[in-house]
Amino acid sequence: QVQLVESGGGSVQPGGSLRLSCAASGSIFSINVMGWYRQAPGKQRELVAEITKDGITNYADSVKGRFTISRDNAKNTVYLQMNSLKPDDTAVYYCKAPGVTVRLPTTFERYDYWGQGTQVTVSS
Repeated sequence: QVQLVESGGGSVQPGGSLRLSCAASGSIFSINVMGWYRQAPGKQRELVAEITKDGITNYADSVKGRFTISRDNAKNTVYLQMNSLKPDDTAVYYCKAPGVTVRLPTTFERYDYWGQGTQVTVSS
C-alpha cells in the first residue's frame, strides 16, 4: 500500500556531513508525522527527529544543533541534514511514518510504516 524508500547514507569522517532522504509513495491520503530513528549495534532503536506536516519539529537531545529535519509535503518526502557528525552517530537510520491515512477501495485506514534502513558510518 505504502512504501518508504530511504537514500543518502554512507561513510564520512568525524565532523563531516550527510543528507538522508525518505520518499513515501503509494495509496496515501495524508501523512501527519514523518521521522527518523536510528539503531546502533547492541542498542535499542531511538528517535532522532520528527516533523509534522505543519513543520513542528522534535529532536533528540544528542543531535540538537547538529541535525535538521525538513519535509516536502507535495512530494511526501522527509530529509535529515546531519552536520558535525560524530562516531556515536554511527547506526542504521530508519524513516518512519506513523498513522498514515491510506486510501482503500471503499474506506480509509491508518497504518504505521518503516523504511528499510540506511547505514551511516562515522569513522576516521
